[in-house]
Amino acid sequence: MPSTMPPAGEYRFDIRRGGVLVATETERLAAGSLVGVRIATDGTGRFEAEARLDSDGLPTAVSVRYARGPFSRSAKYETEGEIIRGQLSAMAAREVVVAKLGRLREVDADLVMFKALIIARIRARAQALWVGRVATVDPATLAVSSFKQSYRTRAGGLIWTFEPRMGDADEIEIDSGGRIARIARRDGSEVLLAGFRATV
Repeated sequence: MPSTMPPAGEYRFDIRRGGVLVATETERLAAGSLVGVRIATDGTGRFEAEARLDSDGLPTAVSVRYARGPFSRSAKYETEGEIIRGQLSAMAAREVVVAKLGRLREVDADLVMFKALIIARIRARAQALWVGRVATVDPATLAVSSFKQSYRTRAGGLIWTFEPRMGDADEIEIDSGGRIARIARRDGSEVLLAGFRATV
């Protein structure tokens, strides 16, 4: 993987709204894989994602699952040339879902580390501004869609502005080790790196 990639290891992120903990994310990044889960503190929802990564840290296959009470759905996607294709399963129904990949084949399955990997690849290309299409998995429906997004940096590459859509913006802070330390989200919530354990 490029040297700008965040270190392999186990990450924990706290998600707070108004200072109150509303969810936690635990993620494990290793060579060739990313696995994570986000759990609401009130027990109302659980989102899981697992990705196979190529040598540049780019997702080539993603499996996701969402559960809320007795309801659950799951989906599996793989990149194929210029598209990402998969099957979405909910209750007894199955649906084939296809979306177009952007020029650089970026995929975001909503966990914090997917954005960390995108930023790392932008930093490896020494770009201060990146605009492109990203195949994005909706964490509630698990459907994948392609949206034009932008990442812009200042402060020597340690502070990034992420715009998932025109007019929306999150601020992302990267620490000196290449880890996401904080995200100030447009909805008023905040994501904080609460723990990290490096793995070999």
